[in-house]
Amino acid sequence: MSDKDPNIENFLELIRKSRKGKFKIYIGMSAGVGKTYRMLQEAQTLSRNGVDVSIGYIETHGRKETVTQLEGLPVIPRRKLFYKGKELDELDVQAVINLHPEVVIIDELAHTNIEGSKNERRWQDVMDILDAGISVISAVNIQHIESLNVAVKQITGIEVTERIPDRVLKEADEVVNIDLTADELITRLKEGKIYAPDKIAIALQNFFQPEKILQLRELALKEVASQVERKIESELPGNGHLRPERFMACISSNHETAKKVIRKTSRLATYYHSKWLLLYVQTPREDGDKIGLASQRHLINNFKLATELGAEVIKLKQVNIAKGIMEMAEQHAITTICIGKPHLSLYNVIRSTAVFNQLLNKLAASNIDVVILS
Repeated sequence: MSDKDPNIENFLELIRKSRKGKFKIYIGMSAGVGKTYRMLQEAQTLSRNGVDVSIGYIETHGRKETVTQLEGLPVIPRRKLFYKGKELDELDVQAVINLHPEVVIIDELAHTNIEGSKNERRWQDVMDILDAGISVISAVNIQHIESLNVAVKQITGIEVTERIPDRVLKEADEVVNIDLTADELITRLKEGKIYAPDKIAIALQNFFQPEKILQLRELALKEVASQVERKIESELPGNGHLRPERFMACISSNHETAKKVIRKTSRLATYYHSKWLLLYVQTPREDGDKIGLASQRHLINNFKLATELGAEVIKLKQVNIAKGIMEMAEQHAITTICIGKPHLSLYNVIRSTAVFNQLLNKLAASNIDVVILS
């Protein structure tokens, strides 16, 4: 990689312009595309340019070409922890902050920390380090982004449990896609550059199928394009005459439906770079003493999920759901209301009342769109 690589020059300029920690994320469609290798290449280039760069946490997975890129780079020792009788290691956040390099390389952004760590997730460790004024270069696969959880499961058949909130990407100063064609990625797998030989056949039968790779690749490209668009809009003079989009997701205590509505509304808000709200209208039939503890717990978890995805959560007590939606839409200057598809209880409650027609008329007069999410 050339020391004059524009990609690295831009990040170097960001570091030099500000005392605040800058954040760069490499995104890939899957394991094996070369995210860690590229991070280490960048670290070497930064080091040659006189930047104080250290390795906070790297997983080489035994790949020879990746290991060679570590040569000469200072490595901050990991923190040792005992968990269930085994000695394990984690990123040592305090050591990074104490040593205070200009830039630290931290792999596997979506990693779940060992029990007993200060933070539950590594992305939270990264936020602490950025707050300390240290710039961070990290990496994540597209399947670990929270609002894409359902889409990834539909593609791969696997529910990814380690996820990062979409707002983490919004915090990044730069988001870079590491792209390979499906053929190139499968070739790397067959050459033993991703997994050990005994795992290759299973990988080819499961995750590493061309049609799955292509779909994940499309998700990654769209995500990075969206982040680039957000950056352009935030840094270049905007079109002041355009109406800013503002989404409102409406949910009931039906937790499975609520999750889908929350994630899909979050994706819409992300693509439009807009703010969004979550509205739960609590009718008398859904008072705390009238729904089960499990339903209450799911509802709280969905509020938490929406918050992590950047929503403002509003809980409104109202006998008439449609009226509550109308009031909140007007009060918060909502441009698009998102609800579940027709067979769901929330929609049926709205549809079964005379107020539903009033709602549609009011929204039409107010130039507010209604999106029914499947």
